[in-house]
Amino acid sequence: MNKYEVMFVLDPALDDEKKAAAVEAVKGIIADAGEVTEVNEWGLRKLAYPILKKTEGYYVVMQFDAQPELPKELDRRLRISDDFLRHIIVNKDEK
Repeated sequence: MNKYEVMFVLDPALDDEKKAAAVEAVKGIIADAGEVTEVNEWGLRKLAYPILKKTEGYYVVMQFDAQPELPKELDRRLRISDDFLRHIIVNKDEK
C-alpha cells in the first residue's frame, strides 16, 4: 500500500450537513480500497483566485493508505461532483 494525501475545496455555499456528507463520501470511497489515516478540516479560507465567481472555499486535507489504482478512481469521482471546486491527490511515499 502507498501513502497518499488528498486536498479538496468544497463550495462554500453548501450547508454544514452537505459539507459533512461530502467529507464522509470521500472517506467512503477511500475505505472501499484503502484506509483513511488522518482528516484535517481547515474550514473556510480565501481562495488565491476566484473559481466559478467564488472567492472562498471550505478546505479539507485527508491522508490515506491505498493501492495504486484508488487515486485514479477518487479523482474521477471528485471531478464528477459539483460540490468540489478543486482537488489534488499526492503520493507521499519517499523514494
